[in-house]
Amino acid sequence: MTAPPLVVRCGAFGDVVMLTTMIRLLAARYGSPVDVVGSGGWTPPLLENEPALGHLQMLTSRNTPYPFCPSQWALVRWLRLRGRGPVYLCDTTPKMRILLRRGGVADEDIVERLPSDDERDGMTRLWPDRWVSMGQRDPARAYPVRHDIDAQAYRLPKLTITDQARHELAPWRATHGLQGPLVLFQPGNKRTHKRGDIATRQHPKFWSPANWAAVAQAVWRKHPRAQILLCGSPMEYPVLEDIRTASGNDPRMHNLARELPIPRLLALIEQAHSLVSVDTGPAHAAAALGCPLVVLFGAASPQKWRPLGPGTIIPLGGEKGEQSRVGDIPVAAVVAAWEGL
Repeated sequence: MTAPPLVVRCGAFGDVVMLTTMIRLLAARYGSPVDVVGSGGWTPPLLENEPALGHLQMLTSRNTPYPFCPSQWALVRWLRLRGRGPVYLCDTTPKMRILLRRGGVADEDIVERLPSDDERDGMTRLWPDRWVSMGQRDPARAYPVRHDIDAQAYRLPKLTITDQARHELAPWRATHGLQGPLVLFQPGNKRTHKRGDIATRQHPKFWSPANWAAVAQAVWRKHPRAQILLCGSPMEYPVLEDIRTASGNDPRMHNLARELPIPRLLALIEQAHSLVSVDTGPAHAAAALGCPLVVLFGAASPQKWRPLGPGTIIPLGGEKGEQSRVGDIPVAAVVAAWEGL
């Protein structure tokens, strides 16, 4: 019996959000839930409620030598047991290809990303468009598949939030006094901050606490009852505190770095008035959930990394290519974009 389609992608938070385009497209083409090989603690909570997901097989590391990595052993055992089927290899690392071979995956079952998936008419494509392009191709070995699928109907990433997550959010909001419009700020990502400190003020995605505080003042001028929620990982708590300090420790601003497991974060984004974020994973989640969004880009190209979703998304920055810095984006431009939402 043919195994379900398999997607292999060990990506960061935003990568997993964007991968939902391919998962849903392949489920429609093959008429089957899609198995996924992934990594990172964010992957299960992002995907576990996806209706098109079959089995999720997790890796702790692709780089650890095979004899010392039990999750690699488990992956190989699972691959050998699941049988043959189409495999969409989204990871380009040679070590992943080696693991697939150990698991008995034949080359003729594998679909890999091509340069034509990444560019069209000389223009760089966004990641969801790359996955839609790749997901329309078939492996060399023939498997039953539908070719009459409207692939563009699956172009926008989607995330599924459970009623339980929504129900649990209500008392948490009440405990923190989070009434009125909720405006989320996402000032950092895993590369801008290390061990709770600012790694370098020269980092392409760094924007100063004073700048974030100035945007907060603009939000309160328009919505005096707005609650501004500073989002980030627990290690970013001191960084977010710098923004609260720059904002005069206003009680309408809340540092939530230690209080946002992913299910709560997603439910919060779904209910938020808007999000102002550097280019990072939660921005992609906000786009997928239809939350109005302003995204600040540094050296990463908006042509490749701009979030996609059904709501209003305004990207800023990135005009100088790899020389771009979020720090070059003026406060006035961010305020105008937010007001334009």
